[in-house]
Amino acid sequence: MAYVVIAYLWLSILLYLILGGADFGAGIIELLTSAKNRIRTRKTLYHAIGPIWEANHMWLIIAIVILFVGFPVIYSEMSTYLHIPLVIMLVGIIARGTAFVFRHYDAIKDDMQWLYNRIFLLSSFVTPFFLGIIAASTISGRIQPDASDFQTAYVFSWFNLFSISVGLFTVSICGFLASVFLIGEADDEADRKRFVNKAIRMNIAAIVCGIIVFIVAEIDKIPLRHWVFGEPLGLIAVQAATVSLAVLWYFIYRGKNMLPRIMAGFQVTMILFAVSYAHFPDFIRLHGGRSLSLLELQAPPKTMEALGWALIIGSVFILPALFYLYYSFQRHEER
Repeated sequence: MAYVVIAYLWLSILLYLILGGADFGAGIIELLTSAKNRIRTRKTLYHAIGPIWEANHMWLIIAIVILFVGFPVIYSEMSTYLHIPLVIMLVGIIARGTAFVFRHYDAIKDDMQWLYNRIFLLSSFVTPFFLGIIAASTISGRIQPDASDFQTAYVFSWFNLFSISVGLFTVSICGFLASVFLIGEADDEADRKRFVNKAIRMNIAAIVCGIIVFIVAEIDKIPLRHWVFGEPLGLIAVQAATVSLAVLWYFIYRGKNMLPRIMAGFQVTMILFAVSYAHFPDFIRLHGGRSLSLLELQAPPKTMEALGWALIIGSVFILPALFYLYYSFQRHEER
């Protein structure tokens, strides 16, 4: 049952990165839009994410619950030594959601709209940025439980070039996902071309940031290159991601909408698989070569069994309802 729980953990992280990432990326795209086109972009992103934006955080909640119940030691280590970026990310989620609601549904349109817009745009960047920082910190080997000072224990574990570079890479991936998703929501050909151009720029940004991540990893002696290119399955995943990128752009220029979204999601899946496969079952790499393993630090068997069945049974009820939510709003838009 442990592998079932781990599979749900991995899938929840993946789905939050894809769906939540596209959600955050919509704000990033608006942030990078010129003033004259910002209103049209805002209208398009409301149309795309308005009905379901809150549902995306379900995947983050599931991942947190799985760690808390199934892997309490790992959850404790993360929440202790990465509490600063975790708090910033959670504040960003709350601030973004609040600003999104008030700037769209506020009964009185006044100068506060300016503040709501700024909070929404800033938190749309900050939240995925710190999500990437947290992810990088878990594999960087910088966390030192035996550190003797505050900065080493709680700051330098995440405030370093590698974590920052992964944070920027995550932001660029979110922007790329959002631009690809928004292409299909464009009202006319001019808007579609605008989102295609944004997808090109975010794609270039993701490639540049990805190269920087590998350079910094080499400097910091993090075996990222070996994880990605040194394992056969990891190498196959990278090749599949590269091919899917070419297929994605082929479908975009053929005027397709759904297929590029599928290819973008597949590409992110392959990237996450390539990075996570090689050091499985280790979830956190600590300073000095130690690691926290998902298989060694799991909860008692009865707890894992109960958690596994709860996830399976919950999926039977939640996933059909979630798919119906997407379907119902899509049918409403078509009408």
